[in-house]
Amino acid sequence: MFPSSAEGPESPVCSAKGCRAAAVWVLAWNNPKLHTPERRKTWLACEEHREYLAKFLGARGFLKDVVLLAEWHEPGTD
Repeated sequence: MFPSSAEGPESPVCSAKGCRAAAVWVLAWNNPKLHTPERRKTWLACEEHREYLAKFLGARGFLKDVVLLAEWHEPGTD
């Protein structure tokens, strides 16, 4: 489940610290030291924070995929 804003559960917001902007992107990631290879954790990003969050995860080798929120499907729900 994605975090939501005060507007309600249908309004996912960016995962960047202090940001309350509407989410546009899903960044799928996992920490290979903690998670099985198929496990995907998610962060949400607005346009402004997508690149920053992707670089943060990518520098650690955690980033697996960046997908538009409108196109995102939870693994195993297809």
